[in-house]
Amino acid sequence: METKKEEIKRCPWCGTDPLYTEYHDREWGRLTTDDRTLFEFLILEGAQAGLSWITILRKREAYREAFAGFDPAKVAAFTADDVARLMDNPGIVRNRLKINSAIKNARLFLEICREFGSFNAYVLGFFDGAVPVVNDVPDSWTGACRNDVSDAMSKDLKKRGFTFTGSVVCYSFLQATGYIDDHENGCSFKSPR
Repeated sequence: METKKEEIKRCPWCGTDPLYTEYHDREWGRLTTDDRTLFEFLILEGAQAGLSWITILRKREAYREAFAGFDPAKVAAFTADDVARLMDNPGIVRNRLKINSAIKNARLFLEICREFGSFNAYVLGFFDGAVPVVNDVPDSWTGACRNDVSDAMSKDLKKRGFTFTGSVVCYSFLQATGYIDDHENGCSFKSPR
C-alpha cells in the first residue's frame, strides 16, 4: 500500500531556485549559537545591504574562501594587501566600504566575544525571554523588517564602532540565525510555538 507524501510548504520568498530552497529549508530560521557561523551571517548580511539575498547566496562559497572560512581572528588580521586582493575578486561584492567594514567588524566581533564570552551570549542579552521568538506571520508580505531587539542591537553595535549593521541588517541577521523565526504560519519549516 502506497502512502501519500506530505506536501512541503515553503515561504514564497524563496521561490523555486534550488539554492534558495535549500537555504530556506536547512538554515533560515534555525537557531545557531556557533560564533563562527554568527560571524559569517553578520558579514554576509552586511554585504547584502542594497542587494538581494540570492545574490549573496550565489557568492557565499567565494566569500568563504576569500574571508578565510569566516574565521574572525584571521579576518581581523587582514591588511591593505588583503583589501586589494578582495577588490580584485569577482566572486564577492567588490565594494571597498563593505570589505573594510568586514575587517573592522571582525576586530570588534572578537572584542565582544572577549567581553561576553561569545557573540551568542551578547545577542541573547537583547532578548527578554527564550529564543527563538516565533512570530505570527500570516504571509511574507506582512512580516517585520525590524523590531525593538534589532533597533537595540544595531544601536549598540554602532556605538561599538560596527558598520553595515543598521536595524534592518540586524533583523535579517536574527532571522537568518534563528533567534527570530519568521517562517510563514503555513510553512513546513516553522518552529512550533
